[in-house]
Amino acid sequence: MNGMKRTIAKTVMVAFTVGGQILSEAWGAGTLAPVGGGTPADILDHHVDVTLVNGFARTEVHQRFLNATPSAMDAIYSFPAPVSASVSEVSISHGEIAMNGEVVSKEDADRIYGEEKAAGNKAGKAEKNGYQDYKFFVANIAPGEEVAVRFVYYQPLDIDSGVARYHYPLEEGNTDDAARGFWTGNDIVSGVIGVTVTVKSGWPISAARSPGRRPVEIEERLDEGYHRSRYEETGGKLDRDFVFYYRLVEDLPGRIELIANRPDADKAGTFMMTLTPGLDLKPLESGADYLFVLDVSGSMSGGKLATLANGVGKALGELRPEDRFRIVTFSHEARDFTGGWISATPANARKWIEQVKTMRAGGGTNIYAGLKTGFRSLDRDRVVSVILVTDGVTNIGELSPKAFHKLVKSHDIRIFGFLMGNSANWPLMRMICDASGGYYSVVSNDDDIVGEIIKAKSKITHEALRDATLTISGVNILDLAGAATPGRVYRGQQLTVFGRYDGGGRATVTLEARLSGESKTYVAEFDFPNQVNDNPEIDRLYAVAKVEEIEQLAKLGVFDNKEAASAILDVGLRYQIVTDETSMIILDDDAFRRHGVARRNQARAAVERQARAERMAAPVARNYRVDTQQPAFRHSAPSLGGGGAFDPIGGIATLLALSGMAWAARKRSQNN
Repeated sequence: MNGMKRTIAKTVMVAFTVGGQILSEAWGAGTLAPVGGGTPADILDHHVDVTLVNGFARTEVHQRFLNATPSAMDAIYSFPAPVSASVSEVSISHGEIAMNGEVVSKEDADRIYGEEKAAGNKAGKAEKNGYQDYKFFVANIAPGEEVAVRFVYYQPLDIDSGVARYHYPLEEGNTDDAARGFWTGNDIVSGVIGVTVTVKSGWPISAARSPGRRPVEIEERLDEGYHRSRYEETGGKLDRDFVFYYRLVEDLPGRIELIANRPDADKAGTFMMTLTPGLDLKPLESGADYLFVLDVSGSMSGGKLATLANGVGKALGELRPEDRFRIVTFSHEARDFTGGWISATPANARKWIEQVKTMRAGGGTNIYAGLKTGFRSLDRDRVVSVILVTDGVTNIGELSPKAFHKLVKSHDIRIFGFLMGNSANWPLMRMICDASGGYYSVVSNDDDIVGEIIKAKSKITHEALRDATLTISGVNILDLAGAATPGRVYRGQQLTVFGRYDGGGRATVTLEARLSGESKTYVAEFDFPNQVNDNPEIDRLYAVAKVEEIEQLAKLGVFDNKEAASAILDVGLRYQIVTDETSMIILDDDAFRRHGVARRNQARAAVERQARAERMAAPVARNYRVDTQQPAFRHSAPSLGGGGAFDPIGGIATLLALSGMAWAARKRSQNN
């Protein structure tokens, strides 16, 4: 049990009423405790069941609570929103009463929940708060009553350089000072804390692990792409995230994989297409300038700032004398920490390593000021790599995404972003990095930082495809959402595109780009299925990708807010996902009939559960590669390499120190 003592994280905010009066809100993994009085509800147990299949992850969470007080409670349960997640099922059980969720407009959900609560009936509601969190409302918990909350969400599974990473983001993001002073809670679990992870891959696996955890049970057939591990303890605190990695075997081909859902041949279907380029991207070596733009605001206090300082310090120690570096810090305002460019001699590196350790967190977060200050005094005769490290919760100064986009586009630079902690503004970070042609990585406070960073190591030390575009012809593509215009493609990076199509048949997929100044074209032909229903979850993943696209376009002014809200409402209702415009109302069957709510999600969830049961019963996972007859890529897909146990080497310093090196060589290749 040594590795599991701190497995799950303290992330749940709970508010409740006693005798109909709202007392407070609280932090903790499901605790029902008021600020300043009352007895916290007992946390009986916490179970997480994770299934990682080809292309996506399914997370099912079960938690039980006990109202041991003599008064009734109304609870709010909250957890940080995982990146690109779609909540598909929510159920609440009060003793013998079982309730399930249906997605309606947020306005209708608020009205129905309020009416049922006022009538003293059992009811629930789930809603989304932007990129930050999901909230689950539970009405009328009787004294001495146990309540079980179950929810399911899906999200795309990213595989980078042959390594898949799953993150269960429950730790407090530390991004809201007011919240920390307002909420409290009990994070002690008296019963079992457990996480079970099942991997079914269409490709063989070489290793699987959860950093810092020791499973109590393992079952695996790695050559068949199967792994199952269980992590469990009895009693403990809910105060850390859970991160899980698995690594595919080496020398897998560059490939195109297609997972589609079109159960009715007379209606449009959805698809998820993933390209894993196998490209002969050559390694690069050259010096460069390094601009570190570092968040030292109050939300970066504790472990985040210590991780940042440690990584930057190590990076400075690896620079060469011909390199230069500059450090800009920002909180409520920006500061040129080094006072200009510093030659990276060993003596200077040692001096500034010590200076970096003196950084202290405090104040608000003004990312715009940090970037603007950093972009000053750039030497046009030298190339620069910008490393932006922040929790992304900008709350002071310029806040407009359009202004960030304009600022980044006004400079010929690449931004490599590290977004630290939960409840962080990843949509803003993604927009900043996409606008510059760079990339970003979301890092948990308790992540295996070394393992996460090494995945990105090879892509910044090798050539990259430039001006990349992806087109699909030959079939009637109704809509695309995702990386149809990725811009740059780095070594080991996958491209995932979601879309809708009407009518199957032969399709031609073309990836066009420039490499070392030359035009490159990668083409494959394969069939889109006329009818297929073994992965119905693709509908919801497409819907989330579409909502994220609409939100980004609205932030850039392409849609006005009213148009965007209407479009998001339509997508949320059609595919039954919780968005900023839709909520899930959770009732029993009689209440649904009283309010005239159609049971569309009930039918959709039943189909998803049946498909999952069939996939899990199959001895091996299906392989969805579609370009076998006409391979799009001639080379193997890049991987981290190495056999045996998955023990990442290197670290954040390697990535930071090499990012500018790679960009410098890319800059020269553009001019050739």
